[in-house]
Amino acid sequence: MSGMEGIGPKEGQSLLAWARACIMEGLGLAPDGLQAPTGTAFETKAGAFVSLHKAGRLRGCIGRMVADRRLVDTVADMARAAAFEDPRFPSLEASELEQVDLELTILSPMHRIADVKEIEVGRHGLYMVRGWHSGVFLPQVPVGQGWDRAAYLENVCYKAGLGPDDWRAPDTELFIFEGLIFKELRTGKDPAS
Repeated sequence: MSGMEGIGPKEGQSLLAWARACIMEGLGLAPDGLQAPTGTAFETKAGAFVSLHKAGRLRGCIGRMVADRRLVDTVADMARAAAFEDPRFPSLEASELEQVDLELTILSPMHRIADVKEIEVGRHGLYMVRGWHSGVFLPQVPVGQGWDRAAYLENVCYKAGLGPDDWRAPDTELFIFEGLIFKELRTGKDPAS
């Protein structure tokens, strides 16, 4: 993935710890003077999504597709948004924090495709735009749902508020991207481990 070469498991775990610290700060549980991770990898401009899962179920997910800000800033903002601003869920409460696991997806640049055969399920995220409607799925979603390419396209249409075959319309734009996916490596209920 272009521009993501310096981001490996160590950097991913640092960003996840940073995301958790930002959520803790939003809950009033973080120590004063939070320190963001530093280094070249964290200064990279990239889009990212932060997902929260509780008991294996989605508890919040917000992301930024545009790569116009430092990764460390995007992760901080998306972590807070996933915890407190996802309109599908109530704001995260302090009592839930220990039960929530975080997942981070760092996005490669998107590119428009002309043929749906370019979509590789399990490799590509999918972003669809038609007029004022848009929908996006991260690369891991169709795998988790057991979708093939046809179901993937149909479901991104539904997510955009469109009919199942609207991806075929001449004014529909389809974009693919890849994602570096990191999950918290926690043991027990100690968020610092």
